[in-house]
Amino acid sequence: MVEMDPKVKYLLSLDAVRDRAKLVGEAAAAGKLSHFDVREEKLGEVADFVIGVIKRDFGPNKYSSIPPHGRWQHFETGGIPRINDLLHKWQHQGIDPNEVCRRLIDLFFVSVLLDAGAGDVWKYREEVKGKEERVYERSEGIAVASFYMFVEGSFVAGEGGAGEDGERPVVDGKGLASLKTETLAKYLQITETNPILGLESRAALLRGLGTSLLSQPEVFGAEGRPGNVVDYLLKTTTTPQTLSVRTFWDILQTLLIPVWPKDRTTINAHAIGDAWPLSTLKTLSPSSTDPSDHIQPFHKLTQWLAYSLMVPFQRILNLSWSDTDALTALPEYRNGGLFVDLGVLELRKEALERGVKAAEAKGSGATGLPVFAAGDDVVVEWRALTLVLVDRVYGIVGERLKAEGVVLSLAQLLEAGTWKAGREIAGKKRPETKSSPIIIESDGTVF
Repeated sequence: MVEMDPKVKYLLSLDAVRDRAKLVGEAAAAGKLSHFDVREEKLGEVADFVIGVIKRDFGPNKYSSIPPHGRWQHFETGGIPRINDLLHKWQHQGIDPNEVCRRLIDLFFVSVLLDAGAGDVWKYREEVKGKEERVYERSEGIAVASFYMFVEGSFVAGEGGAGEDGERPVVDGKGLASLKTETLAKYLQITETNPILGLESRAALLRGLGTSLLSQPEVFGAEGRPGNVVDYLLKTTTTPQTLSVRTFWDILQTLLIPVWPKDRTTINAHAIGDAWPLSTLKTLSPSSTDPSDHIQPFHKLTQWLAYSLMVPFQRILNLSWSDTDALTALPEYRNGGLFVDLGVLELRKEALERGVKAAEAKGSGATGLPVFAAGDDVVVEWRALTLVLVDRVYGIVGERLKAEGVVLSLAQLLEAGTWKAGREIAGKKRPETKSSPIIIESDGTVF
């Protein structure tokens, strides 16, 4: 077995995400950022806003009911308990808990990987028997669309897995590898007036996932089923009733790195996924000629997947996770937009003007919002600062709520606090689109 390049191994790790972001935080404190000014004095206002959102929705005595940040909640959008309805149905059918967990892992896996930014136009319309049509957008819309794809067997090959009622609630490698873009477009309700960002990239991502699943039968079985990771983890864990986040992370990275677009960053000819060169890191170590020293990793979709997949193990199999503090905030436009909209981060004039000119060139200059590619140095620095600032806000919120006897995990803060607060402030400031204050050209595989 070929040993992985240690530099690549480090950049693929969770530790590298926070380590490198801390360096960017040090650059901010020293006034050495490339594109942003940081208004530290406004962090308290952000914490106040986040606490206000949390208390509004969960105070004074429901804090313990805050779920960890994950995909499960999105399937319940519109007040329809889609997952719970499935669980009741499977229980009535006598499906054992391990298989229930496998099925949820199957569903969450594909749904999360489809969950990059949908853009400001796309919407999903759901017809519910006996009720008015419901309209969803962004993450929730993609969740509902993927839910129907799953229960109708769009991610499984052949006839295997079909239940007595004709439903085939599983996912397998061959089904994903043969997924047609037109099928995805049909379920996402894509039309000329209802486009989604990165449709082809999303379909290609799932096809690549299918191929990668099939290449690892020791973990995902001969059929390349995502849910088979349940059996692998249960078989290989060394601590009864406890699974390791770090072990799970290595499994996910090994599976997903070959799946991401081929034009991503490489180090010594090895792909490193959602990790990008950053000028700020080069400024901090100008004498280094090693390009790996100047890379800021994020692995956002993989972390979103890890957060989401951990939940079925907890709720269905009553298992716990160790090393959860290795996971970081998610560096995406809702968490990051919170700090821009509330004035903690201010884009410098040169970067702002470049972004506005890019928007005008693309015909979207009327909004006045800057536009950048996902790998642009501005976006990479913004995402790194988002990691630093969420950790800072987590500390402030934790101290203030501790006085009331409330202790939240980072995953709970993301769910009930920063992510939700970022979405709400965007809706207040830009009610027409609810968009990010900085627009990212997403290919459907990053945000």
